[in-house]
Amino acid sequence: MSDKQYIYAVARIRAKEMHLLTGGFMEQLIAAKSPGECLQLLLDKGWGDGQVNGVDRFEEILSIERKKTWDLMDELMDDLSPFDVFLYSNDYHNLKAAIKEVCTGTDYEGIFISQGTIEPEVIFKAIEERDYSLLPERMRPVAKEAFDTLLHTRDGQLCDIMVDKAALEAIYEAGYATKNPILSLYGELTVVTADLKTAVRAQRTGKDMAFLKKSLAPCKTLDINALMAAAVDSFDAIIKYLSSTKYADGAEELKKSPSAFERWGDNLIIRAIRPEIHHPFTLGPLAAYVLARENEIKTVRIVLSGKINDMPEDSIRERVREMYV
Repeated sequence: MSDKQYIYAVARIRAKEMHLLTGGFMEQLIAAKSPGECLQLLLDKGWGDGQVNGVDRFEEILSIERKKTWDLMDELMDDLSPFDVFLYSNDYHNLKAAIKEVCTGTDYEGIFISQGTIEPEVIFKAIEERDYSLLPERMRPVAKEAFDTLLHTRDGQLCDIMVDKAALEAIYEAGYATKNPILSLYGELTVVTADLKTAVRAQRTGKDMAFLKKSLAPCKTLDINALMAAAVDSFDAIIKYLSSTKYADGAEELKKSPSAFERWGDNLIIRAIRPEIHHPFTLGPLAAYVLARENEIKTVRIVLSGKINDMPEDSIRERVREMYV
Protein backbone atom coordinates (compact mmCIF):
# COMPACT_ATOMS: atom_id res chain seq x y z
CA MET A 1 0.00 0.00 0.00
CA SER A 2 1.11 3.56 -0.65
CA ASP A 3 1.52 6.18 2.08
CA LYS A 4 -1.67 7.84 0.81
CA GLN A 5 -3.61 4.59 1.22
CA TYR A 6 -2.25 4.14 4.73
CA ILE A 7 -3.32 7.68 5.64
CA TYR A 8 -6.90 6.82 4.73
CA ALA A 9 -6.78 3.34 6.30
CA VAL A 10 -5.31 4.55 9.58
CA ALA A 11 -7.84 7.40 9.72
CA ARG A 12 -10.62 4.80 9.45
CA ILE A 13 -8.99 2.69 12.15
CA ARG A 14 -8.71 5.70 14.45
CA ALA A 15 -12.48 6.19 14.11
CA LYS A 16 -13.10 2.49 14.77
CA GLU A 17 -10.87 2.54 17.85
CA MET A 18 -13.40 4.89 19.46
CA HIS A 19 -15.84 1.96 19.55
CA LEU A 20 -13.50 -0.63 21.04
CA LEU A 21 -14.57 -2.00 24.41
CA THR A 22 -12.88 -0.44 27.44
CA GLY A 23 -11.88 -1.82 30.81
CA GLY A 24 -14.80 0.12 32.31
CA PHE A 25 -17.25 -1.60 30.01
CA MET A 26 -15.79 -4.99 30.94
CA GLU A 27 -16.50 -4.13 34.57
CA GLN A 28 -20.12 -3.48 33.59
CA LEU A 29 -20.29 -6.91 31.97
CA ILE A 30 -18.82 -8.57 35.05
CA ALA A 31 -21.31 -6.74 37.30
CA ALA A 32 -24.31 -7.74 35.16
CA LYS A 33 -26.87 -9.75 37.14
CA SER A 34 -27.39 -12.41 34.48
CA PRO A 35 -26.02 -13.70 31.16
CA GLY A 36 -29.02 -12.11 29.46
CA GLU A 37 -28.24 -8.68 30.92
CA CYS A 38 -24.62 -9.16 29.88
CA LEU A 39 -25.69 -9.94 26.34
CA GLN A 40 -28.02 -6.95 26.21
CA LEU A 41 -25.14 -4.64 27.12
CA LEU A 42 -23.24 -5.99 24.11
CA LEU A 43 -26.22 -5.61 21.79
CA ASP A 44 -26.60 -2.01 22.97
CA LYS A 45 -22.96 -1.51 21.96
CA GLY A 46 -23.81 -2.60 18.43
CA TRP A 47 -22.50 -6.15 18.68
CA GLY A 48 -24.13 -8.78 16.50
CA ASP A 49 -26.38 -7.99 13.54
CA GLY A 50 -29.54 -7.02 15.37
CA GLN A 51 -31.13 -10.36 14.59
CA VAL A 52 -29.27 -12.73 16.89
CA ASN A 53 -30.59 -13.03 20.42
CA GLY A 54 -30.56 -15.60 23.17
CA VAL A 55 -27.64 -16.42 25.43
CA ASP A 56 -27.33 -19.86 23.89
CA ARG A 57 -26.31 -18.18 20.63
CA PHE A 58 -23.63 -15.86 21.97
CA GLU A 59 -20.93 -17.65 19.98
CA GLU A 60 -22.76 -16.58 16.84
CA ILE A 61 -22.51 -12.97 17.94
CA LEU A 62 -18.77 -13.36 18.49
CA SER A 63 -18.42 -14.85 15.00
CA ILE A 64 -20.30 -11.89 13.55
CA GLU A 65 -17.94 -9.49 15.31
CA ARG A 66 -14.88 -11.34 13.99
CA LYS A 67 -16.32 -11.17 10.46
CA LYS A 68 -16.86 -7.42 10.84
CA THR A 69 -13.16 -7.01 11.62
CA TRP A 70 -11.97 -8.96 8.61
CA ASP A 71 -14.52 -7.33 6.28
CA LEU A 72 -13.07 -3.97 7.36
CA MET A 73 -9.50 -5.12 6.68
CA ASP A 74 -10.55 -6.41 3.27
CA GLU A 75 -12.04 -3.00 2.52
CA LEU A 76 -8.96 -1.08 3.70
CA MET A 77 -6.14 -3.25 2.30
CA ASP A 78 -5.29 -4.26 -1.26
CA ASP A 79 -3.44 -7.33 -0.02
CA LEU A 80 -4.37 -9.14 3.20
CA SER A 81 -1.51 -11.65 3.03
CA PRO A 82 0.61 -9.85 5.69
CA PHE A 83 -2.20 -10.73 8.11
CA ASP A 84 -2.03 -14.45 7.31
CA VAL A 85 0.10 -14.70 10.44
CA PHE A 86 -3.09 -14.11 12.47
CA LEU A 87 -4.96 -16.90 10.68
CA TYR A 88 -2.45 -19.75 10.68
CA SER A 89 -3.65 -20.98 14.07
CA ASN A 90 -7.08 -21.58 12.50
CA ASP A 91 -5.52 -23.50 9.60
CA TYR A 92 -3.65 -25.81 11.93
CA HIS A 93 -6.67 -26.24 14.16
CA ASN A 94 -8.57 -27.41 11.09
CA LEU A 95 -5.72 -29.73 10.20
CA LYS A 96 -6.00 -31.41 13.61
CA ALA A 97 -9.76 -31.69 13.21
CA ALA A 98 -9.45 -33.23 9.74
CA ILE A 99 -6.85 -35.77 10.86
CA LYS A 100 -8.97 -36.89 13.81
CA GLU A 101 -12.16 -37.09 11.78
CA VAL A 102 -10.57 -39.17 9.02
CA CYS A 103 -8.64 -41.42 11.41
CA THR A 104 -11.52 -42.09 13.80
CA GLY A 105 -14.44 -41.90 11.40
CA THR A 106 -16.16 -39.55 13.83
CA ASP A 107 -18.10 -36.56 12.51
CA TYR A 108 -16.91 -33.59 14.57
CA GLU A 109 -19.77 -31.28 13.61
CA GLY A 110 -19.00 -27.62 14.12
CA ILE A 111 -15.33 -28.13 14.98
CA PHE A 112 -13.91 -26.57 11.81
CA ILE A 113 -13.16 -22.82 11.76
CA SER A 114 -14.00 -20.88 8.62
CA GLN A 115 -11.61 -17.96 9.11
CA GLY A 116 -8.25 -19.19 7.81
CA THR A 117 -5.94 -18.98 4.81
CA ILE A 118 -7.09 -22.39 3.51
CA GLU A 119 -10.68 -23.55 3.16
CA PRO A 120 -11.47 -26.28 5.70
CA GLU A 121 -12.88 -28.41 2.88
CA VAL A 122 -9.51 -28.36 1.12
CA ILE A 123 -7.70 -29.46 4.27
CA PHE A 124 -10.19 -32.26 4.85
CA LYS A 125 -9.91 -33.46 1.24
CA ALA A 126 -6.09 -33.47 1.47
CA ILE A 127 -6.22 -35.71 4.54
CA GLU A 128 -9.05 -37.93 3.34
CA GLU A 129 -7.38 -38.59 -0.03
CA ARG A 130 -3.82 -38.48 1.36
CA ASP A 131 -3.13 -35.84 -1.29
CA TYR A 132 -0.86 -33.52 0.68
CA SER A 133 -0.06 -31.52 -2.46
CA LEU A 134 -3.38 -29.74 -1.89
CA LEU A 135 -1.85 -28.12 1.19
CA PRO A 136 0.69 -25.29 1.37
CA GLU A 137 4.24 -26.61 1.30
CA ARG A 138 4.90 -25.57 4.89
CA MET A 139 2.00 -27.72 6.10
CA ARG A 140 2.62 -30.91 4.13
CA PRO A 141 5.28 -32.61 6.28
CA VAL A 142 3.43 -32.24 9.58
CA ALA A 143 0.11 -33.20 7.98
CA LYS A 144 1.53 -36.52 6.81
CA GLU A 145 3.50 -37.18 9.99
CA ALA A 146 0.63 -36.34 12.33
CA PHE A 147 -1.85 -38.39 10.31
CA ASP A 148 0.45 -41.43 10.23
CA THR A 149 1.16 -41.02 13.94
CA LEU A 150 -2.51 -40.97 14.92
CA LEU A 151 -3.38 -43.78 12.52
CA HIS A 152 -0.74 -46.11 13.94
CA THR A 153 -0.55 -45.09 17.60
CA ARG A 154 -4.04 -43.68 18.28
CA ASP A 155 -2.25 -41.13 20.45
CA GLY A 156 -4.35 -37.99 20.00
CA GLN A 157 -2.18 -35.89 22.29
CA LEU A 158 0.96 -36.71 20.32
CA CYS A 159 -0.82 -35.73 17.11
CA ASP A 160 -1.93 -32.47 18.69
CA ILE A 161 1.47 -31.39 19.95
CA MET A 162 3.08 -32.08 16.58
CA VAL A 163 0.56 -29.90 14.76
CA ASP A 164 0.58 -27.21 17.46
CA LYS A 165 4.36 -26.88 17.24
CA ALA A 166 4.18 -26.63 13.45
CA ALA A 167 1.58 -23.89 13.83
CA LEU A 168 3.86 -21.92 16.15
CA GLU A 169 6.77 -22.29 13.74
CA ALA A 170 4.60 -21.06 10.85
CA ILE A 171 3.39 -18.05 12.84
CA TYR A 172 6.92 -17.24 13.96
CA GLU A 173 8.42 -17.44 10.48
CA ALA A 174 5.58 -15.51 8.87
CA GLY A 175 5.78 -12.74 11.45
CA TYR A 176 9.47 -12.11 10.84
CA ALA A 177 9.11 -12.56 7.08
CA THR A 178 6.84 -9.50 6.89
CA LYS A 179 9.70 -7.32 8.23
CA ASN A 180 7.00 -5.35 9.99
CA PRO A 181 7.87 -4.67 13.65
CA ILE A 182 4.39 -5.28 15.03
CA LEU A 183 3.89 -8.54 13.12
CA SER A 184 7.38 -9.75 14.00
CA LEU A 185 6.68 -8.97 17.64
CA TYR A 186 3.38 -10.80 17.44
CA GLY A 187 5.12 -13.90 16.09
CA GLU A 188 7.76 -13.76 18.81
CA LEU A 189 5.36 -13.26 21.70
CA THR A 190 2.94 -15.88 20.41
CA VAL A 191 5.69 -18.49 20.58
CA VAL A 192 7.00 -17.20 23.92
CA THR A 193 3.63 -17.40 25.66
CA ALA A 194 2.77 -20.77 24.11
CA ASP A 195 6.12 -22.28 25.10
CA LEU A 196 5.82 -21.03 28.66
CA LYS A 197 2.26 -22.32 29.07
CA THR A 198 3.23 -25.69 27.59
CA ALA A 199 6.25 -25.98 29.89
CA VAL A 200 4.12 -25.24 32.96
CA ARG A 201 1.45 -27.78 31.96
CA ALA A 202 4.12 -30.37 31.16
CA GLN A 203 5.73 -29.91 34.58
CA ARG A 204 2.40 -30.26 36.37
CA THR A 205 1.52 -33.46 34.49
CA GLY A 206 4.97 -35.02 34.76
CA LYS A 207 5.90 -34.98 31.06
CA ASP A 208 9.44 -35.92 30.09
CA MET A 209 12.10 -34.23 27.95
CA ALA A 210 11.00 -36.12 24.82
CA PHE A 211 7.52 -34.62 25.13
CA LEU A 212 8.92 -31.12 25.59
CA LYS A 213 11.19 -31.42 22.55
CA LYS A 214 8.15 -32.29 20.44
CA SER A 215 6.12 -29.43 21.91
CA LEU A 216 8.27 -26.31 22.25
CA ALA A 217 9.13 -24.08 19.29
CA PRO A 218 12.39 -22.08 19.17
CA CYS A 219 12.30 -18.29 19.45
CA LYS A 220 14.76 -15.46 19.98
CA THR A 221 13.91 -14.35 23.50
CA LEU A 222 13.68 -17.69 25.32
CA ASP A 223 16.33 -20.35 25.82
CA ILE A 224 14.07 -23.35 25.26
CA ASN A 225 16.77 -25.80 26.34
CA ALA A 226 16.92 -24.06 29.71
CA LEU A 227 13.12 -23.91 29.84
CA MET A 228 12.82 -27.63 29.06
CA ALA A 229 15.41 -28.48 31.72
CA ALA A 230 13.46 -26.42 34.25
CA ALA A 231 10.17 -28.08 33.29
CA VAL A 232 11.48 -31.58 33.91
CA ASP A 233 12.99 -30.42 37.19
CA SER A 234 10.32 -28.61 39.19
CA PHE A 235 7.81 -25.77 39.33
CA ASP A 236 10.32 -23.73 41.32
CA ALA A 237 12.90 -24.26 38.58
CA ILE A 238 10.48 -22.79 36.02
CA ILE A 239 9.91 -19.79 38.28
CA LYS A 240 13.66 -19.35 38.66
CA TYR A 241 14.29 -19.55 34.90
CA LEU A 242 11.41 -17.22 34.05
CA SER A 243 12.66 -14.71 36.62
CA SER A 244 15.98 -14.55 34.77
CA THR A 245 14.37 -13.55 31.48
CA LYS A 246 12.83 -10.34 30.16
CA TYR A 247 9.48 -11.89 31.08
CA ALA A 248 10.25 -11.96 34.82
CA ASP A 249 6.92 -10.32 35.72
CA GLY A 250 5.24 -13.47 34.45
CA ALA A 251 6.85 -15.43 37.29
CA GLU A 252 4.82 -13.50 39.86
CA GLU A 253 1.59 -14.19 37.95
CA LEU A 254 2.49 -17.86 37.65
CA LYS A 255 2.84 -18.06 41.43
CA LYS A 256 -0.71 -16.70 41.83
CA SER A 257 -2.64 -19.15 39.67
CA PRO A 258 -2.78 -20.77 36.22
CA SER A 259 -5.55 -18.38 35.12
CA ALA A 260 -3.52 -15.34 36.22
CA PHE A 261 -0.60 -16.63 34.17
CA GLU A 262 -2.80 -17.22 31.13
CA ARG A 263 -4.08 -13.67 31.44
CA TRP A 264 -0.52 -12.33 31.76
CA GLY A 265 0.41 -14.00 28.46
CA ASP A 266 -2.43 -12.33 26.56
CA ASN A 267 -1.84 -8.99 28.28
CA LEU A 268 1.81 -9.17 27.24
CA ILE A 269 0.80 -8.94 23.59
CA ILE A 270 -1.75 -6.17 24.16
CA ARG A 271 0.77 -4.08 26.10
CA ALA A 272 3.33 -4.57 23.34
CA ILE A 273 1.01 -3.34 20.58
CA ARG A 274 -0.57 -0.45 22.49
CA PRO A 275 2.02 2.11 21.23
CA GLU A 276 0.56 1.60 17.73
CA ILE A 277 -2.27 3.91 18.82
CA HIS A 278 0.24 6.73 18.21
CA HIS A 279 1.86 5.44 14.99
CA PRO A 280 0.36 6.85 11.77
CA PHE A 281 0.85 5.93 8.11
CA THR A 282 1.98 2.30 8.56
CA LEU A 283 0.55 -1.20 8.68
CA GLY A 284 1.06 -1.26 12.46
CA PRO A 285 -2.21 0.39 13.58
CA LEU A 286 -4.23 -1.95 11.34
CA ALA A 287 -2.48 -5.02 12.73
CA ALA A 288 -2.93 -3.73 16.27
CA TYR A 289 -6.65 -3.18 15.65
CA VAL A 290 -7.10 -6.78 14.51
CA LEU A 291 -5.35 -8.02 17.65
CA ALA A 292 -7.35 -5.63 19.84
CA ARG A 293 -10.59 -6.97 18.40
CA GLU A 294 -9.52 -10.58 18.87
CA ASN A 295 -8.59 -9.76 22.45
CA GLU A 296 -11.94 -8.19 23.25
CA ILE A 297 -13.84 -11.07 21.61
CA LYS A 298 -11.85 -13.55 23.71
CA THR A 299 -12.51 -11.51 26.84
CA VAL A 300 -16.24 -11.22 26.16
CA ARG A 301 -16.32 -15.01 25.73
CA ILE A 302 -14.59 -15.41 29.12
CA VAL A 303 -17.11 -13.13 30.85
CA LEU A 304 -20.19 -14.67 29.21
CA SER A 305 -18.99 -18.20 29.89
CA GLY A 306 -18.37 -17.24 33.50
CA LYS A 307 -21.85 -15.79 33.82
CA ILE A 308 -23.48 -18.82 32.24
CA ASN A 309 -21.60 -21.11 34.63
CA ASP A 310 -22.42 -18.97 37.70
CA MET A 311 -18.79 -18.16 38.46
CA PRO A 312 -18.18 -15.54 41.18
CA GLU A 313 -17.35 -12.07 39.92
CA ASP A 314 -13.84 -12.20 41.39
CA SER A 315 -13.10 -15.43 39.52
CA ILE A 316 -14.28 -13.90 36.25
CA ARG A 317 -12.32 -10.72 36.92
CA GLU A 318 -9.12 -12.72 37.44
CA ARG A 319 -9.47 -14.05 33.89
CA VAL A 320 -10.40 -10.79 32.15
CA ARG A 321 -7.74 -9.41 29.79
CA GLU A 322 -6.58 -5.81 29.50
CA MET A 323 -8.26 -3.82 26.79
CA TYR A 324 -6.34 -2.04 24.03
CA VAL A 325 -7.96 1.34 24.74
